[in-house]
Amino acid sequence: MTGLPCGDGGQRAVQELLYFGTETPSGHVTPESWVQFLNETVTPRFPEGLSVWQASGQWRSASGEVIREPSYVLSLLHSDDPDQEQAIRELISSYKTRFQQEAVLRVRSSACKSL
Repeated sequence: MTGLPCGDGGQRAVQELLYFGTETPSGHVTPESWVQFLNETVTPRFPEGLSVWQASGQWRSASGEVIREPSYVLSLLHSDDPDQEQAIRELISSYKTRFQQEAVLRVRSSACKSL
């Protein structure tokens, strides 16, 4: 991913926004299950930090049905390298399998970071 010019001591990075629906074929992802997923799957892959918030989402399934559901949005900022790409793919795959999800929306963009 080509980066932005980052001035004033900034460094290029990738920002990921991942959207996780919470309705499942057998009910919904509970807040406790979500925290467990964060602790077991996300944090070990991204120990530098993350932000997460609840949202009200809607999307069109493969069958064409519009689904409205509570969701979680996960924001990650990381370097642009193959290991980080693999970690993102693994956590998406894990969520889809664990909670029987058809999709996880991923939005990836270039960013500058400074601490």
